[in-house]
Amino acid sequence: MAGVVSMKDIRKVGAIGGTTLVYYLCTTAFATAIGLFLANTFQSHFPVLSVSGLEYKAGESVSAMDTLVNIFPSNFLAPLYEANMLQVIVMALILGFAIILVGEKAEPAARAIDVLNNIFMKAMEMILRLSPIGVFCLLCPVIAENGAKILGSLAMVLLVAYIGYAAHALIVYSLAVRTMGGMSPIKFFKGMMPAILFAFSSASSVGTLPLNMECTEKLGVPKEVSSFVLPLGATINMDGTAIYQGVCSVFIAACYGIHLTPSQMLTIVITATLASIGTAGVPGSGMVMLAMVLQSVGLPVDGIALVAGIDRIFDMGRTTVNITGDASCSVIVSHLLRNKISTWSSGETKAMKEAGNSMSTLASNEAESSGVTNDKE
Repeated sequence: MAGVVSMKDIRKVGAIGGTTLVYYLCTTAFATAIGLFLANTFQSHFPVLSVSGLEYKAGESVSAMDTLVNIFPSNFLAPLYEANMLQVIVMALILGFAIILVGEKAEPAARAIDVLNNIFMKAMEMILRLSPIGVFCLLCPVIAENGAKILGSLAMVLLVAYIGYAAHALIVYSLAVRTMGGMSPIKFFKGMMPAILFAFSSASSVGTLPLNMECTEKLGVPKEVSSFVLPLGATINMDGTAIYQGVCSVFIAACYGIHLTPSQMLTIVITATLASIGTAGVPGSGMVMLAMVLQSVGLPVDGIALVAGIDRIFDMGRTTVNITGDASCSVIVSHLLRNKISTWSSGETKAMKEAGNSMSTLASNEAESSGVTNDKE
């Protein structure tokens, strides 16, 4: 809800704000699909683990149409006590957009959500400080009963994820920048290299934001565009994290001896795409999103322990993809803005700048309130 409410300034910029949001959601869906495709291709290299506590009973198969219908809750309380994460996300999106549409009268509700978001982020930070102990305890019996082969499997999962990162950046972003941004992909990646290297080493999207803005402006993106598109992307755009969801979901399912059905894969795509907005600013958002995805298809959340130990290595790659996607969107929006410049009024350009300043302040506040770095801070 906090992620949606933070986007209230999008309506100030009309079509460009809408284009930015649609681009982010579409590339996130593509990223999840790429992750699922690659993970299924390499699934034969993922072992079925034999360890007490990994027993799993598969649920009934659900058709793709039922999956789409079931994402809408019959009421707003049932998804909470049933732990139906996909319906919880949809409920939060509906309430968030309703608050935006109500306008000034809903400001108290917006402030309350912001305060609660800060409280829950602090609670999540406290939990994550203890997570290394929990992960160690959960992994000990797995490694004890399966031996060193589990380490080789983790290396394979990392390889598949990084293949997905590279494929998404080199194929999806290159095509988008060339066709919709009017720029050579070589020029784009060469200009973005300082930000890419910083993001890979820091694993922090918000930390990379100033350098990302500098690189895009050198590529010809006006400050009015970059100051709006990039902070918004650092808040809600999670292409790299979406690839991570797809790969890890298939890996965890394979460890339990489960073969995901097409409807389950569709659910993963929908959940990861919608959760890219819903988990804005949450510390450790990659694993939080993975928990949502696993619950949405009925997989045991305990499986997160299998990949949590190497999450930092995943994080470096997914953050790099995330900030590159933000930059590609700014190039595309800038190109569209130039094409429509004759129809734009100075008032809309000023509104975009004001909205960008608002998003920059929001991203900074989120980074300060969380106190730790991760793939979306």
